[in-house]
Amino acid sequence: MRTSRRTFMITTAGVATGLALSRLAFADAAKVSEVDSTALALGYKIDATKVDKTKYAKYGAGQACSNCTFYQGKSIDAFAPCPMFGGKQVAGKGWCSAYSKKA
Repeated sequence: MRTSRRTFMITTAGVATGLALSRLAFADAAKVSEVDSTALALGYKIDATKVDKTKYAKYGAGQACSNCTFYQGKSIDAFAPCPMFGGKQVAGKGWCSAYSKKA
């Protein structure tokens, strides 16, 4: 069976598009939800301003995932991986009780 250049190019474009779309879908799926069991255990909130300050007295104004030791992204990233959640992505503006100020 002979494959023409045109068939090869169309197939390659289709595969590349499929990979790109699956990557986008996976990126959204890898974000931590507030109802995730680990998130519930650590009191994770996507928006740090919504933390229950009576339940989590450790929380202080200005604390956010983006300035935490465990945040594995740049401080300007909207989402980045966190080892506390098995490498799933947390919100830069989020917070959890494992917060530790970045040195």
